[in-house]
Amino acid sequence: MSRRLSILASVILLLFVVVAAQSANLEFFRAKALDNSPINPRNIIDTTNAPRGEIVAADGSILAHSVLTGAGQGVYQREYPFGRLTSGLVGFASPIYGTWALEAQYNNYLVEHAQPPQSVEQLLAPTTATDSITLTLYPALERVMATALAGRDGAAVAIDPKNGDILGMFSNPTYDPAPLTTSNFKSATTAWKLDNTRDAEGFAPLGEVATQQTFPPGSTFKIVTTSAVVVSNPSLLTKVYPSLVTTKLPDTDKTLSNFGFTKCGGTIAEMLPPSCDTGFALVGLDVGGTALSSAADSFGYDEIPPIDLPGTVASNFPPASYFSSNLPILAYSAIGQENVRTTALQNALVAAAVGNGGVEMTPHFLNTVIGPDGKIVRRYKPSVWKRPLTAAEAAQIVPLMVDVAKYGTAEGVFPANLDVAAKTGTAQTGTASKDTDDWMIAFAPASDPTIAVAVVLPDQVVSATGATVAGPVISCVLEGALAIEEGQPASGTSTTCAK
Repeated sequence: MSRRLSILASVILLLFVVVAAQSANLEFFRAKALDNSPINPRNIIDTTNAPRGEIVAADGSILAHSVLTGAGQGVYQREYPFGRLTSGLVGFASPIYGTWALEAQYNNYLVEHAQPPQSVEQLLAPTTATDSITLTLYPALERVMATALAGRDGAAVAIDPKNGDILGMFSNPTYDPAPLTTSNFKSATTAWKLDNTRDAEGFAPLGEVATQQTFPPGSTFKIVTTSAVVVSNPSLLTKVYPSLVTTKLPDTDKTLSNFGFTKCGGTIAEMLPPSCDTGFALVGLDVGGTALSSAADSFGYDEIPPIDLPGTVASNFPPASYFSSNLPILAYSAIGQENVRTTALQNALVAAAVGNGGVEMTPHFLNTVIGPDGKIVRRYKPSVWKRPLTAAEAAQIVPLMVDVAKYGTAEGVFPANLDVAAKTGTAQTGTASKDTDDWMIAFAPASDPTIAVAVVLPDQVVSATGATVAGPVISCVLEGALAIEEGQPASGTSTTCAK
């Protein structure tokens, strides 16, 4: 009998320990995460029982605000005047699914919270209110991107290289946030299911292509390869590589051919404009895996960019050790193929860093936080994320990218009045009907850039190229951004971009 009582007592004691441990876990270790969870009933109540602060664009347009509904007295619902155009970035505040994107990132400002006391009375009786946030985003540039992408899956990213401001970012597919904000369970769950359903190319509307999807960068990566040469082995800049149609790779029977089986070679300055694959494969072998991996990491590969947008993923480049017994893969990696993958955001940052004298600024959407009295509570302070190049090193790469736009693979893409530095990319994916992921990166004006852009359109037909597919999109985005800078309509002067 005593043995049974002893066992029972031990079990009860063990249960007390488990309960105490879980209580401590919830109280001390998971409290913050649970407090901020979108499925926390308190947060759901906050979404409907009180208005949230506004989200405002760089031009003063309202991107998100709360309105009273007819569902009951004091019931608020979020509205998004630009709908699908900005939903991938602004997100939504839902009484069922919580907050998303920037609505989630800056939720603590947008919900009612204690305000700093301005008087003795407020010190004794603290007040609560919401703040509003202003962004660096221009809806007019979003519209240019959406028009230029014309319903095709893909993404465009536009950054101010000098301070990291995200001026525009648009991804297809996108979604309508309105059904997700309703308290009607059936309508919201139907929309949630639809927005999480992948399309024929494998992308779901709620997954931002620009920041959450990676693709082989193709020849846009030759900018990183050139950077590796400039930093680690400048003597290779003057080496003359043989003029070839096809080159045999070391330690294998495999060969690598140029696009369209054209013949090319020469120095790096001569090979970058025509995007010579055989030559840059040999450059990759010469500069080596250590230098190439170091160059990729110096631009931010293999790290999640510190952008204020939840869900952003890292771009990928193999570690140096991977190439010690994989020289053919090193050759392919030097031209942005095989195990190299990047987001549109990261590729825009590469262009921005080269254009900004080798300094890569932290990308961000936040401009200011505005208190209920209209005063600025917080102003974003630009910061440096990476320094992949010195100013002198970057200055060696800029003219090569200018040549790409003038008489290389991007010749004829940009209006004559635009001073552009660019690089195209056409990555082979190996599928039968849709064999290319098509890229272009660029910045302008090349002499003193105020805008850097990356565009990707994945899963294109075999005959597509970065110039023919991504080129028209990036040209419209550059033209639109420069027009906004000059106080003109973002559609610019091009009739193609003004559709």
